[in-house]
Order: sequence, then structure tokens, then C-alpha cells
Amino acid sequence: MMKKIIYGLLFFFLVGNSIAQQTPAKAQITGFSIEGATAHIGDGTVIKNSLIMFANGTINFIGSAMTKIARQGTVINAKGKHVYPGFIAANATLGLVEIDAVKATDDQDEIGIMNPHIRSLIAYNAESKVVESMRPNGVLMAQITPRGGTISGTSSIVQLDAWNWEDASIHADDAIHMNWPSSFISGKWWLGEDPALKPDAKYADKIGTIKTYFMNAKNYLEGTQTKTHLPYQSTAGLFNGSKKLFLHVNGQKEITDAITISKELGINNLVIVNGAHADKVVSLLVKNNIPVVLDRPHRNPNNEDDSYDATYTIAKTLIDKGVLVSLGMEGQMERMNTRNLPFYAGTFAAFGLDKEVALQLITLNTAKVLGIDAFTGSLAVGKDATLFISQGDALEMRGNILTDAFIQGRKISLETHQTKLWRRYSDKYKTK
Repeated sequence: MMKKIIYGLLFFFLVGNSIAQQTPAKAQITGFSIEGATAHIGDGTVIKNSLIMFANGTINFIGSAMTKIARQGTVINAKGKHVYPGFIAANATLGLVEIDAVKATDDQDEIGIMNPHIRSLIAYNAESKVVESMRPNGVLMAQITPRGGTISGTSSIVQLDAWNWEDASIHADDAIHMNWPSSFISGKWWLGEDPALKPDAKYADKIGTIKTYFMNAKNYLEGTQTKTHLPYQSTAGLFNGSKKLFLHVNGQKEITDAITISKELGINNLVIVNGAHADKVVSLLVKNNIPVVLDRPHRNPNNEDDSYDATYTIAKTLIDKGVLVSLGMEGQMERMNTRNLPFYAGTFAAFGLDKEVALQLITLNTAKVLGIDAFTGSLAVGKDATLFISQGDALEMRGNILTDAFIQGRKISLETHQTKLWRRYSDKYKTK
């Protein structure tokens, strides 16, 4: 009897949980024509009173709504609204952690220090309730990135409306992520040590360990490879340029060391992630054509002598000097905060960056950094129809109200666990 009760509870839990998830949209069958909206192309261009048409998942017309051309399929009157390419969250852990306090739902950090062979994609939970909550704010794609260790593993890029990780993947194993050590450490205050920052006496040794690892990997790849060494094999793309190395690093000295040593090792396809004080090594970044994925601006500056608005103005400083800049997510509550991606871009706009340039931080620039700009990141003929319609300015909280969203031409649901709760409690307090 007890077994029947247990099995029954498990059945209702599993069925109930599956019903709670939104069913991914089916492939596009009929065409769509969106007319009358202000189209924000994603490359800095704005088309007022626009016409956008797409079929079979691909955009096939963008222009003025005044153009005398037959509309395709379902016509959406978007007069007074705005159309944007789907936002892309770089350096995110969406789908890797569901509940921080439940260890069984946390799969972002693998055991070990050097893990270039670990693939975050196969741990991605496409049915995460956290993932579905991104879509109502226009975040439709993400780079799923592992954490931990010195070499965390390999990221992949997914679209956020899928049955499983295979369906979600749009660019598998795009980059390897490495956490560069800091040249400063703070004392362990809980042991009575001075918590103030001081130079790390082991910094050179830590760099030496990284150099030795990659030199061994390179020697292995150039050798006979009589024995399989999966971690070393996984680094092959770094040396032939087919895979990027995302260097998670902060500090002028650290960024300089990371770039210099990587190039000495023959790794040239680099991206700086987080990049506090990247504005102090701009010439090095520009010379080597290295993009920067900035951390979210809503945080305190890293050092006491930094300007109070350093985290808000760094995007404009780097862009004005010729650096390709994107916006990523990392840090406390990063999964939940990823839905605020457009508002972080809007903050950069509030501190001097042109609004359309700020939009590029989470659309075309990110697509370029991730190597997917050939088919997404902007509204262009021949690219995927991954886009959305907003009632107002999508980089501003009061304007970011989506009415329709599409991923590869599929009209997706904007329903989430949060929207259900909102309606439930809104009804509770309605006046009879």
C-alpha cells in the first residue's frame, strides 16, 4: 500500500511539473507580416513605419510599410509599437541551476581544475522555469557557460524555446572558458588575517601552471597520441583558431598577462570577459582585435580609487576607442538577473552611450563575439526570424512589454510561472 502511495505521489509530481512548463512552439507553417512598427535593426539602423515579413523561419523582407508589396500570411498591425531582434545573453548559466539551495539542481561547476572537455550543453535543462522567464523580456538566446576551476569547460549557444538540449542548440561548443588568477589576494578575516588586498606571492606559480598545461596539450596534439587524453584533445580548436578562448579576467596587469601569454602559446582567438579596467589597456585590445564581454553595470566599482560611475561608463569608453563590446551575465543571482539584460544595456545608454549602440551590446555585437552573426543578431533578409514586438522602448522597464515573440519564425508563448502568479493575485484583489 505504501509503495502505491509513493508511486502515485511521484506520478502526480512528475505530471504536474511537466504540465507547468510551456510547450515549445511548432515549426513555422504560415508566413507573418509585421507592419507599422518602428524597427530597431540591431546594427544602429532604425526604420519607422516598417514592414517585416518572414516565412519558413527566415526573414525575407525588411523595408517601409509604404512599399507596395503583397503581405505574407498573418498580418500583425504593430502601429505605435517597436520591433527588435531577439536579445542574446552572453556568459550565462541559464538551465544549469534551478534552485541554488538544492544541490541536485546545480550543475554549473564540474569537479576538477582543468576541464576543457566538459560540455555545458548536455547539462542544459530546456524546461527550466528560470529559462522560460527570460522570454517575456525579449531574451531569446543565450550562451550557456560553465563555472569553476581554472578551465571551466566549453560553452554552447541555445535558443530559449525547446524540448531538450538537442533542440535548443544553435551553436554547440563555441568556446572554452578560463578563469585567470588575480595578482592580488585578500587575507582570511575569519582566521584573524588582515582582509585588505595584498600582492599574491603565488601569482607567478599559478600562471606557470597554466602555461605548462597548454604546452603539454600542444605537445600532445603534435605527437603520436598513442593514448587518448580527452582534456588535451579538447583544446585542439584553440590552437587552430576554430574555437575561441574566453578569458574571465579583471585588472590591467591581469588582462595584459592573459593576452600576452595566450598569444605566446599560439592561442590567438581571444575574448575578454568581465574586463574590469579593460579601458586601461585599450591599445592592446584594439591591436589584437580582441572583443570584451562586460559584466552587468549594476554593481560597485572594483577598486576604492575607481570613479563612482566606472561600471556605467566603461562601455562607451571602450566603444569610442574601437573595441567590440558585448554584455554578459555573471555573479550573484545571475540566472534570475539575466532577464534584466535589456535594462543593463539601457543603463549604459543612460550614461552616454547612444541608445541604438547600447542595443547592439545585446544583439549584433554579442552575435559577432559568439560567431553567430551570419544568421542572427540583427533584422536582415536571410537571417533567422528571431525577434519580438514591444509596446515601447525595450531597454526601459516601463516600455518593455512584449505582445509577440518569435524564435526562428515560431510564434512562442510568453506565459511563465511568474505571469500565472501575477494574474492569480491580480484577480484576488480585484474590486467586485
